[in-house]
Amino acid sequence: MFLVVGELFWIIEFLFQFCNWLNPLCLAQLRRLCLGEQLRIEDIIPSSESLATRDYSASGYSSRAGDDAKADTSNIEEAESSLRESGILNYEEARALLGRLEYQKGNIEAALHVFEGIDIAAVVPKIKLSIARRCEIPRRNSLSDAIPPMSMHAVSLLFEAILLKATSLQALGRFTEAAQSCTVILDTVESALPDGLHENFSADCKLLETLNKAVELLPELWKLACAPQEAILSYRRALLYRWNLDVETRSKIEKQYAIFLLYSGTDATPPNLRAQAEGSFIPRNNIEEAILLLLVLLRRYIVNKIVWDPSILDHLCFALSIAGEFRALAHQVEELLPGIVVRRQKYTTLALCYYAEGDDMVSLNLLRNLMNNRDNENGIFELLLAAKICAEYPNLSEEGMGYARKVLPKIDGKCNQMASVAKCLLGLLLSGRSRALVSDSERTSRLSEALESLESAQKITEGRNPTVLFYLSLENAEQRKLDIALYYAKQLLKLEGGSTVRGWLLLARILSAQKRYIDAENIINAALDETGKWNQGELLRTKAKLQIAQEHLRDAVETYTHLLSVLQVQRKSFGVQKKLLKNMRNNTRSLEMETWHDLANVYTSLSQWRDAEVCLIKSEAINPHSASRCHSAGLLYQARGLHKEALQSFQKALDIEPNHVPSLVSTAIVLRQLSGQTLPVVKSFLTDALRLDRTNSSAWYNLGLLYKSENGASALEAAECFEAAALLQESAPVEPFR
Repeated sequence: MFLVVGELFWIIEFLFQFCNWLNPLCLAQLRRLCLGEQLRIEDIIPSSESLATRDYSASGYSSRAGDDAKADTSNIEEAESSLRESGILNYEEARALLGRLEYQKGNIEAALHVFEGIDIAAVVPKIKLSIARRCEIPRRNSLSDAIPPMSMHAVSLLFEAILLKATSLQALGRFTEAAQSCTVILDTVESALPDGLHENFSADCKLLETLNKAVELLPELWKLACAPQEAILSYRRALLYRWNLDVETRSKIEKQYAIFLLYSGTDATPPNLRAQAEGSFIPRNNIEEAILLLLVLLRRYIVNKIVWDPSILDHLCFALSIAGEFRALAHQVEELLPGIVVRRQKYTTLALCYYAEGDDMVSLNLLRNLMNNRDNENGIFELLLAAKICAEYPNLSEEGMGYARKVLPKIDGKCNQMASVAKCLLGLLLSGRSRALVSDSERTSRLSEALESLESAQKITEGRNPTVLFYLSLENAEQRKLDIALYYAKQLLKLEGGSTVRGWLLLARILSAQKRYIDAENIINAALDETGKWNQGELLRTKAKLQIAQEHLRDAVETYTHLLSVLQVQRKSFGVQKKLLKNMRNNTRSLEMETWHDLANVYTSLSQWRDAEVCLIKSEAINPHSASRCHSAGLLYQARGLHKEALQSFQKALDIEPNHVPSLVSTAIVLRQLSGQTLPVVKSFLTDALRLDRTNSSAWYNLGLLYKSENGASALEAAECFEAAALLQESAPVEPFR
């Protein structure tokens, strides 16, 4: 195949511009080549100023003006090298050389025009055969010793031309065509060498460099072409086939692939069966595959094969957090070599991991150790996290208040969001501390401070922080300031747009405390319409309790039955999941168990003993050591007149959970029924219950009965107990606010 003179006239003219350094003979040879003639090696006259002796950059992709001479030099060097190796410089090789020259000059469109003149379909079979024969093991008197149709130098030259064609198309925004062009290189090599490249594949470093660049470029081109699945397949192709990639290039590809899996929003299909080795771990989703890649990179750094990249740990933290593998993340952080992360970052990350796993005390101890160091004692985030952990434990409220109060002077006037968080935590800690106080005056003072702190947090954020609004409404509700609590609950629902279940539940419970059961049930029905099926458990349970409060027991049984069916389907769905849904699965089992208890209590009130027993058997299968189940069993015995058996069940519940308030009250009631000689013991149970829950109306009522029945007891004390019981009963929600 030959070129028409007019078609390549502009190329010849371009070459004439370099006649100041091209000797006449070499220029004539290139002109003859472009006219379709073939050059024999005998036609070349060696020159003492041979261009082949000049320096040549392996990359050769620069388009800077200062590199023009070197770029042109390298083209002639390529020509001379090809001639020496094969004796013939053919049409495709000439196109490759001239196209690269245009590319190096920055003439992308002109370079692309030259590259498109190469007949790829014609040269690919020759390239395959040349590569295959080059990698065959030499055998004596074998046909494999035959000379391949192309030298490896020519193969390298043509591969480089295909790669430059892809980069030219990329520069012009033709990404799909660029990816297809780049794919030709990889398809050709894989077809010629199905088992991968040998370690000594080629002495031509330029060929291996071109392959590495093509492997690295192809996924990026597919991403630019908005073809995510093709990009994923290209990444896997780069990592699964033996391309003899250097460590830096392979690590770069693995990191980019992990980032794409984590943040692209595309679900990767599982690897094909051919790539799955027997007994190997096969990732089932994007997160698992990304974690695997990042762990490989982390191990590679540990053995000193790559330099440290801090973003690897950042992406690994994100991936393991999304997967719910916080303990695994903690182990990875603990194994990091000294000096990779500073002590504060390491301790804080570990504290967050253990807190997410539910190991609150381990997390708090890490924070304590960190803050005992003078260099880290003033860390605002660490102080707030420690205060948050302490807020969940009444016995740590005093310590938590110290952390929260230590934060406030450091952020005063600097960050309103942090200040509101500190104020909110301080309010929660003050409220928690008040529950452990015996003195009514001290308790009232702490509750007043708690409300004041929460209101201050609300003012700082101008009512735009849903967490502050939630706890402000909750605290007012627990102090039986129901109108104020209702106002903040409505503000919360409006701010969140009904997007969270907790807002709907709090509003319904406040309405139920105001005895507006129909309004509360309408709120729950509206919430059920706005909420996904898997998040309806607490809503359905609250609806059933509202129906019980209205004495619609049959409707409540139907609602509980519907709830149990949803929970059982949900539990089976979660059975195929793993750590990611651990917390949700645990919550589902707990809710299912409590639902069985509620249903057993309804059947007990209907005197359907057998149905109540079946419900308790179902509950026992979930958790045989449940204080709530033992209490429900005691209520069943008590309703049937079996007081001794009931007392045994209540005592068993207290053995499991000594602070179980319903069992404390029920034990006191049964003891009064069994014998009048145990009044001091009865009183101790009731006072313990009130110490734990000052709003328990049943405890106040039974304490009033006890005072009334005692000889010489003050009638005023009994009246105060009855008055407290009546007030609390009038404002009692169908479920506890907290």
